[in-house]
Amino acid sequence: MLLHKDLGRMDYLAALALQERLVESKQREVSADILLFVEHLHVYTIGRGGKESNVLAPEEVPVIRTSRGGDVTYHGPGQLVVYPIIDLRSKLRKDVHRYVRNLELSAIRTLIDFGLAGSRRPPFTGIWIDDQKIAAIGIAVRRSITFHGLALNVNTDLSYFKRIIPCGLTWANVTSMASELSSEPNFAGVRERFLQNFAEVFGYSDVKEGLFAEDRGWRMEDRDPRSSIIDPRPA
Repeated sequence: MLLHKDLGRMDYLAALALQERLVESKQREVSADILLFVEHLHVYTIGRGGKESNVLAPEEVPVIRTSRGGDVTYHGPGQLVVYPIIDLRSKLRKDVHRYVRNLELSAIRTLIDFGLAGSRRPPFTGIWIDDQKIAAIGIAVRRSITFHGLALNVNTDLSYFKRIIPCGLTWANVTSMASELSSEPNFAGVRERFLQNFAEVFGYSDVKEGLFAEDRGWRMEDRDPRSSIIDPRPA
């Protein structure tokens, strides 16, 4: 079973705390896989191996060192962020590379639904339209449970990417669905198409909206303060 939940707009650290709680729960007991959708408030994040020098001029935007793979990226309104909490032991037999390929394929199919031809560009992760990146991927796996995920630029303000070197690639540009279509696609429609494509690619036949956080009886305020800019726990 796949449970999904749209979190709306949420602070990055609050969403990370939620992911970590769900990962811990899935490690303790067998439960449904989860797909979280969220729009973040403005934030720059740096992955485990990322370079702080790739953050050029963040100004008022917070910069957070986090536990995902990859370098620096931007999250903000108009960007569809997807966090799968999946047990690779049951779904993909610990095959992390296949998991990433399927995540990329879910985004590629979603772009096709809106008339856009996205593609992979090995050895780089993410989804590209020519030399412009439209979706970034940075994952983590903790004891076979995935978290972090994918960010698809839908109606994103791309000017924020000019303050960083996205993904540490000096030659790459960034684009969005709105830029490529010359009009703003319906954000909820993009989210719904991604959900359907994700379920098909990963082979889920039972897909339901879930209230998993409330059902487990804990609050967002209960998050571990170490999951932060200073001390991200290793994946």
